[in-house]
Amino acid sequence: MQQDLFSQPQPDVKKAIVIGASSGMGKELARILVSRDYKVGITGRRKELLEEIMAENPERIIIRSFDVSDLSKTTRSMEELIKELGGLDLLVMSAGVGFLNEDLDISPQLETIETNVTAFTDIMSFGFNYFRKHKSGHLAGITSIAALSGNKLAPAYNASKAYQANYLQGLYKKARSLKLPIHITDIRPGFVGTDMAKGDRLFWVASPEKAALQIYRAIKRKKHICYITRRWSVFALLVSIIPRWL
Repeated sequence: MQQDLFSQPQPDVKKAIVIGASSGMGKELARILVSRDYKVGITGRRKELLEEIMAENPERIIIRSFDVSDLSKTTRSMEELIKELGGLDLLVMSAGVGFLNEDLDISPQLETIETNVTAFTDIMSFGFNYFRKHKSGHLAGITSIAALSGNKLAPAYNASKAYQANYLQGLYKKARSLKLPIHITDIRPGFVGTDMAKGDRLFWVASPEKAALQIYRAIKRKKHICYITRRWSVFALLVSIIPRWL
């Protein structure tokens, strides 16, 4: 009889999946989790980059190459990855896109929604339902400081990050209403030195390594909301109190 994916995880070591781990913060976070004795599944569109990471520790890293925006493949790929890992304790959604789009071209806006809204919802709902079935787990989404306010140069990106933050808040409330130890962490980075950091007026730019270490610590402490790096919490406070017209 074939084993049901939602029935018997193997409890010997902790298992994590990092979605979007071929580069940047996702890649560095996966490395940190492996160094902390996790068995880690990593995903991304660029298989050759995933293979390079797996080569660092093939006994603890499993890869699946797929595009999160292709919803016809997501569920099956996740099920296969969880089965090979032997269960799942932590799911981190790090995949995302962002464009400066002052002219409001429709194509980059729709691509942003497809990845940052539709694919994000698909992955997070899959993860929550898995953890609800197993009565525990940890979901983490890498949103952004951009969730706090609109941006005239990237309106779709900031709006998509606000959606993510609110969706995670909804899952947090759902877990509490179910009285289940499902932990939800909303990770809100400021500027990090990756391909996602666009523009010529960047400040407080963190390295992917530093950002990933702070992300790991926030996950370990089961924080609900964390700013990366921590100084961005000051910025968040200012945004909450200054008038909108400013």
